[in-house]
Amino acid sequence: MDKNVRSPRVTHVSWGRLLVEGKAAPLKDGKLYPGGAREWDWNETGTRHVPGIQPADVEELLAHGAKIVVLSKGMWQQLQVSRETREMLKDKRIPALVLQSEEAVRRYNELAEKELVGGLFHSTC
Repeated sequence: MDKNVRSPRVTHVSWGRLLVEGKAAPLKDGKLYPGGAREWDWNETGTRHVPGIQPADVEELLAHGAKIVVLSKGMWQQLQVSRETREMLKDKRIPALVLQSEEAVRRYNELAEKELVGGLFHSTC
């Protein structure tokens, strides 16, 4: 892994609040990737709880160099991952972990220590 580019750690997650190193303001939902992070605005790609996370959401992570992705389903696991997204990741041979939000943060932070990891984090339902 390039030591100059790494994925930022999540320092706190709670209902409606995601704190990320390097970001002064908290995020509600976050896109994290090697070299940065930003607010995840579902309206950009038409993401909804059902059918779930869209391929375009994940493509941004891959464009920033992520070799593995962590997708959070929300605190109450209401957010799904669309069939198209799962197929796209499988076709590109990108490992993906789909987990409840707090568990997703824990695994993402572990992976960020040694991998080029990207993550989509939903901090509410």
